[in-house]
Parts: sequence; C-alpha cells; structure tokens
Amino acid sequence: MAELKTKPNSKSVTEYIKSVEDYKKRKDCIEVMAMMKAITGKRPKMWGDSIVGYGQYHYKYKSGHEGDWFITGFAPRKQNLTLYIMPGFSKYQSIMKKLGKYKLGVSCLYVKSLNDIDRKLLHQLIEKSVEDMRKIYECT
Repeated sequence: MAELKTKPNSKSVTEYIKSVEDYKKRKDCIEVMAMMKAITGKRPKMWGDSIVGYGQYHYKYKSGHEGDWFITGFAPRKQNLTLYIMPGFSKYQSIMKKLGKYKLGVSCLYVKSLNDIDRKLLHQLIEKSVEDMRKIYECT
C-alpha cells in the first residue's frame, strides 16, 4: 500500500506564508490562519510543502488504508485559496447557500478571495466541521 506523501513537518508556516507572492492572497492566508487557530485552539503546522493544517486525526478505511491528516487547513494555490473542510459539505447546505462565490471539491472549498464570501459564515462552516470531526475521530 502506498504511503501518504503529505505529512506534518517542522517547516516554518510563517516563512511559507511570507513566500506567497500575491499580496491579497497572503493577507487572506493570515486572516484564515487566525480564524482556524481560534476555532481549533491549535497552532498551524506545515503538511508537505504547501498545506497549512490544524490539529490531527487518524483514519482507517474498511480497505485497510489508514493514515493521519489535519482536521482543517488551507493552501494558497495559484488560482484559488483552498480551504479543507474534512467532513465535506453535505451537512452544511444552509451555510453553503448563503456563503457567496466559491467552487467545491469533495472536501475542498475553493475561493478566489475572502472578499467573495461571507466571513461570518466561513467561520461557522469551519467551526461546525471541526466540531463534527471531533465527534467522529479522536483528534489531537
């Protein structure tokens, strides 16, 4: 079974965020960092080279595949700011309807800018997703 390449490491989150060239995206990252830290009570940690994650949980699928992952996080990508909402979005439809302009992946919320979405609703979304993760998994 292939080993997961994206793992927590000791690289500097601050230095990584400083390296984000686009000023507006860097500013959004700083805002998201503060929001996720306040919600999780955890310090940010680099996962791989480009993901900032908060907290950690261990998962194990019926197939036998298992690993560790963060309970929430984000990554500044070229096209979007990607926010990781690990339970997915099906439970949060009332928030999603009012959130603003975004695109979705399975557990990824893609936004061009925080100015395109309602920040209070984003806070609620992250808060509820972290609560749900903590109900399902033993998170650290």
